[in-house]
Amino acid sequence: MSTELQPPIAKIIPHQLEKHGHVRVDNYYWLNDRENPEVIDYLNKENDYYNQSTEHTKAFQKDLFEEMKARIKEDDESVPYFYNGYFYITRFEKGKDYPIHSRKKGSLDANEELLFDCNEMAQSFTYFNLNGISISEDNKWVSYGIDTVSRRQYTIQIKNLETNEVLPLKIENTTGGATWASDNKTIFYSRKDEVTLRPDRIFKHKLGSNPDADVVVYFEKDDTFNVSVYKSKSKKYLIITSESTLTSEYQILLCETPDDKFKIFQKRTRELEYSISHYEDSFYIVTNKDNATNFKLMKTPENKTSKENWVDLIAHRDDVLFEGIDIFKDYLVVSERFDGLSKIKIMPWNGSEAYYLPFDIETYTAETTTNIDFDTEILRYSYQSMATPSSLIDFNMRTKEKVVLKEQQVLGGTFDKNNYTEKRIWATATDGTKIPISMVYRKGVELNGKNPFLLYAYGSYGMNIDPYFSTTRLSLLDRGFVYAIAHIRGGEDLGRHWYEDGKLLKKKNTFTDFIDCSNYVISEKYTSPEHLYAEGGSAGGLLMGAIVNMAPEIYNGIIAQVPFVDVVTTMLDETIPLTTGEYDEWGNPNVKKYYNYMLSYSPYDNVEAKDYPNMYISTGLHDSQVQYWEPAKWIAKLRVLKTNSKQLFMDTNMDAGHGGASGRFESLKEVAKEFSFLLDLEGIKR
Repeated sequence: MSTELQPPIAKIIPHQLEKHGHVRVDNYYWLNDRENPEVIDYLNKENDYYNQSTEHTKAFQKDLFEEMKARIKEDDESVPYFYNGYFYITRFEKGKDYPIHSRKKGSLDANEELLFDCNEMAQSFTYFNLNGISISEDNKWVSYGIDTVSRRQYTIQIKNLETNEVLPLKIENTTGGATWASDNKTIFYSRKDEVTLRPDRIFKHKLGSNPDADVVVYFEKDDTFNVSVYKSKSKKYLIITSESTLTSEYQILLCETPDDKFKIFQKRTRELEYSISHYEDSFYIVTNKDNATNFKLMKTPENKTSKENWVDLIAHRDDVLFEGIDIFKDYLVVSERFDGLSKIKIMPWNGSEAYYLPFDIETYTAETTTNIDFDTEILRYSYQSMATPSSLIDFNMRTKEKVVLKEQQVLGGTFDKNNYTEKRIWATATDGTKIPISMVYRKGVELNGKNPFLLYAYGSYGMNIDPYFSTTRLSLLDRGFVYAIAHIRGGEDLGRHWYEDGKLLKKKNTFTDFIDCSNYVISEKYTSPEHLYAEGGSAGGLLMGAIVNMAPEIYNGIIAQVPFVDVVTTMLDETIPLTTGEYDEWGNPNVKKYYNYMLSYSPYDNVEAKDYPNMYISTGLHDSQVQYWEPAKWIAKLRVLKTNSKQLFMDTNMDAGHGGASGRFESLKEVAKEFSFLLDLEGIKR
């Protein structure tokens, strides 16, 4: 990097923020204005600085991109799934970035009916995403959502599949999905608040009518709840969901009577969580009722849905997290988690002995996938591990025979899963808690403390980062990196308590767990502070911001993707998308004890004059989840206060949002930037 190249320094405009009698001075609050030309100028200058500083890696980035792209089968096709008389298929064609959606009637030998060619639809846009494909029961109509900005504000359109005519209507500012009633002319959809982007209303639309006249069938006035609508697998009920972090409420309506009123299934009760599935004359309920912290399964008649009618079907267990169910005509399939590992249990309705699918190692992920059909004895599930490519499997629940429908291909001719070691180890946290770490590395790597090591984690919202296979990761493994996932508290890996112990006033456990995992892999000679790197995105970016304030000396480099780092200011601003719905996760800073606790770990508020590690920070100008100004303010403050000359880069995608670039291969360019950052720090040039 040229010594003459100077990073941009953002101007200081002090802005006082006062709460609970406490005053914070935010020198970079002015960056919170996407329409200000000076803000755009600053972001562009940061991009220029990053690009000029890394000019020497550009050829390597291109090589990494081509290397990763070469492993991917370009002319690929999904395993077809059968629904309501048709096989549905998604495929990619060589040289094209976007999927093609099609279907075949009755048989895979039938003529293909094209639903959508997203390559043609995306031609006029720098960003394109199609989601929420929903087919009417008579197979004539399809609704779908399109986002061309990357703020997850989708425009719903409807297409006639018999004539291929796209109707002129456009329903703006939705979540993208829509649900058809049984009359094949009524759809229900959720629309977002224009400012906060919270899905807060369910609308009803009739084909042929003006969408401006669509009827609001439900408005969610509690701004900590989001709403959505879907159809039961049995096709009998339309279901509206209202959910916050800790509380849920459902409303049901017969699909055949879309003009009737929805009926409350069980009215919301603070901290009562439940989800419902319909089968025959009953509803099956996964719930935490009766202090079932890890959830249990209950059952109730479809005409008596309030909680006093619910009866236990599978009792609560302290050591097993009950994650969900798939209902079939003759079988109930239960997804569980025990000791941090996914389990799939098959339970015949006729009372025959239940059994688990067998999995042999500890670094795998297995989950049920597209199981739309009721009347089948075939369960479709996916399986992968850190060294084993993803497979899609059809399992006969009666004969126990399995058929691997598809295994992810790794092209290039050099990959062999037997060349890699994968294992699970346990670190001990400061408070004595054992934290699992899943890792993979190439066989022959000598564990001498000198290996480059990338540790990844998320640690929020009860989300699990299960061990998974990645073709892009091979570019690091084959260059000597060890890759690991720390299953820290804040996720739900070891049960609901794992989540409860990493949120609200226990949030710091998430950060100290990660630091303790980092120290453990150093002590066990997997790596050393000179070669240890950490990565996290969004709430995992908050994790990155916290650990560099708390223990910067044990990392050589940090990758923070779309990081949530200005916690206090964001959580006090109710106009920002997601804020009010997050109070049960982080706490409400309008309450003093939560304000003080957040302030004690908020990365932006705790930047100090100290030696920070090398850092690559990425964001998107149109991000609706974590606004671009959070990392922009953070890096501006770091530039002034950090006491060393280590690399500090911010890379803003001026065309994208929270998910980064659209397109199948465009996102690989972003991965190549991250990998080149790490490899350059290690002195690896090719």
